[in-house]
This record gives sequence, C-alpha cells and structure tokens, in this order.
Amino acid sequence: MYIDSHCHVDFPDLAQNIDQILFNMQHNRVSQAMVVSVCLEDWPGLMALVEQHPEFFASVGVHPGYDQVPEPSYADLFERAQHPKVIAIGETGLDYYRLVEPLDWQRDRFALHLQVSKDTGLPSIIHTRNAIDDTLGIMHELDAGQVGGVMHCFSEDWEAAKKALDLGFYISLSGIVSFKSAKQVHEVATKVPLDRLLIETDSPYLAPVPYRGKINTPALVVHVAEHIAQLRGIRAADVAAHTTENFYTLFNKAHPLTETLI
Repeated sequence: MYIDSHCHVDFPDLAQNIDQILFNMQHNRVSQAMVVSVCLEDWPGLMALVEQHPEFFASVGVHPGYDQVPEPSYADLFERAQHPKVIAIGETGLDYYRLVEPLDWQRDRFALHLQVSKDTGLPSIIHTRNAIDDTLGIMHELDAGQVGGVMHCFSEDWEAAKKALDLGFYISLSGIVSFKSAKQVHEVATKVPLDRLLIETDSPYLAPVPYRGKINTPALVVHVAEHIAQLRGIRAADVAAHTTENFYTLFNKAHPLTETLI
C-alpha cells in the first residue's frame, strides 16, 4: 500500500470528483492521504470532506504564500489541532518566490506554527521556496526538531536535505522526482535514508511523468514511488513499505484503515 503524505483534494478541481479520486486511489493501492490546510477560511470545507472519508487525514495551518488572509492566532491553530483527524500543523514555512520584503509577517507566522507544533506534539509540514537558509535557520533557532516534521515537496540540494535530516525532519518527494531536469532532486532521492523518506503528490499540482501537465491526484503517488525506486535500484514495493511505515511513525496520531479511528 501507498500513502500520499500531501495533497489538496479539497480544492475545487478535485473536490467535485471525490468519488472518482477515491476509486482511483483504491485501484492504485493508495490507502490513505493527508489533506493539507492552506488557509483557515477554507478549513471547515476541508474538514467536512475529511470527516466523511476514513481514507483522509487533515492538517491545520496557513500557507506562507497566502498574504491576503487574516493572520491566524495561537488559539486558532491550537484549538483546531485537537480534532481527532488533524494529525499535523501546516503547511507552514517561508516562500520568497512571489512576495517581496518586508516579510516579517511571514517569518512570524512560521514561528507561530512551530510553537503550536511543539505545544500540541503534532509534526510540522514545512514549505520552503527560494528561502531555504532562512527556513532552516528559524527551524534551528526555535528547536523545531523537538517534535519534527517533514520538508514537503522537497526540491533543494543534498546539503540542505542533510541539514533538515540533522534537525530530525523527514524528506518528502513529489512528482518533481520524475522530471528529467530535476538533477538535484534525483540525488536527494538516492541519498535520503529510507527510514526518513515520504512520498506525496501535492495534487492537483506537479503530476508525475507520464501525466506531467495534467491535473494530479493522490492515486498518482505510485509513480513517484516508482521513479524513486528506479533511481535507487530497488523495488517500488520497498519504497511503498518504507514510506507507509514512516508516515505512521511521524504522524503518530494517524491510524491505518484496519484500525478504528477515534
């Protein structure tokens, strides 16, 4: 079985086809998926979807690229994190790709999420784009490794990956690993210890080869695993087994479908 550790099936393009998405997941042996929060305004709809389906877990957080939304408070995040199907904080982090300084609000938001992670014991889902040094610096300064988490959709080099691993974080690879031009991601895919690796789709974005350019769904996470397996010279089944075990180890509030959800 496979698990998609990061998707956005609550987004309109996917939510309207949820029955087909679930069917395709089952067909491809993708047992469960994490539906990741990007803003609190959309969180009730995300949770309404997650609560209906045992295949889905949720996070709570506000994406660093969302600048035209109210800032979350500690209570906003902490209280929502108590829901039995909320198993992570985020996605959070830094994104300097589109927005320009001053970005103190973004760094403050990141710090807030990391504090809630420590206080709830729920791992952080870290987004970083054009901001890896500051991202790792804040993680180190605030002792984010106390609870840990995952560097989602990792696209940095091996040196950055090592620093994240040293902080106790996992590395999650997306469909980018299937792109021929993504040489530094290929290197990371071969070097990350198998007991610290996760796989994801980040759907509806970043569909892997041979579906590149199309709408991505959790069922396609199998192709991420297959490309990692090819790079490492192992079986896709081995990637599936390790990444599934890693998911439940990191997100220890989660339960497999064979267990009863609280």
